[in-house]
Amino acid sequence: MIKKLLLASAATALLTGAAAAADLPRRAAPPPVFTPVPVFTWTGAYFGINAGYAFDASSRSNNSTFGVPFPYAAPGTTATFSNRSQDGFSGGAQVGYNVQFTPGSGVVVGIEADAQYLDFGRGRNNAFVSGAVAPGYYVTDPRGLSSLDYFGTVRGRLGYAFDRTLVYGTGGFAYGSGSADRSFGGYAGNDSFRTGYAVGGGIEYALPTDSFLNFFRSSAVTLKVEGLYVNLDRNTRNQGALVVNAANNFPVAYSNVGRRDDEFAVVRAGLNYKFGSY
Repeated sequence: MIKKLLLASAATALLTGAAAAADLPRRAAPPPVFTPVPVFTWTGAYFGINAGYAFDASSRSNNSTFGVPFPYAAPGTTATFSNRSQDGFSGGAQVGYNVQFTPGSGVVVGIEADAQYLDFGRGRNNAFVSGAVAPGYYVTDPRGLSSLDYFGTVRGRLGYAFDRTLVYGTGGFAYGSGSADRSFGGYAGNDSFRTGYAVGGGIEYALPTDSFLNFFRSSAVTLKVEGLYVNLDRNTRNQGALVVNAANNFPVAYSNVGRRDDEFAVVRAGLNYKFGSY
């Protein structure tokens, strides 16, 4: 009997202990670790490439005709120049730096420089001559866009970012130059280097950092579409169509047809690699 009482007491004690242990508070689990997602910013340096199409954007009159002076041509000889539209491929590279005042969405300012090849060599500014030009001379017009082989710009940029999308306007200094030989409608020693201005705008989008296009491990790869209007003033006041000595490509006579600017527009797409802040 005593043995049964001892066994019953032990069993009761074990059950009571187990119930009390179940009521004890459990060990607190460690708090979850939250990794903040970095906010994208356009701040940083970048470089890239672009390609597009350029076309004449001037508002010139139709044709210009001038009399070729004696003794370089027979009396009554005239030369007529048609203002042909110029167009062709444009491609090059750019480098720049942006500053965004507030990460995420906000105002972005920057500066960009680019250098571009320009395929305007297919349309020559040759003259239609009515009459006879003296042997050893030819007539040409060095003022046209056909002599422009490359151009570049140094521009400011001002835009607004909607997270990874940037809409911007741009404007600044432009320059260009072309061949100084006859084949491009110019002549040896002509004023082939020109300066002027460029204005335009565009839209740019930043791809994720792990994009397959990110060959340089940059903080972002961006794609852009941009349009520019470029005006290069050649300072050719009262120096238009002219007569050139074929022996040395030296000009001997000018026409007083006034001043003409070189104007063209470029529509292009670009790819940039951005470095710096995320």
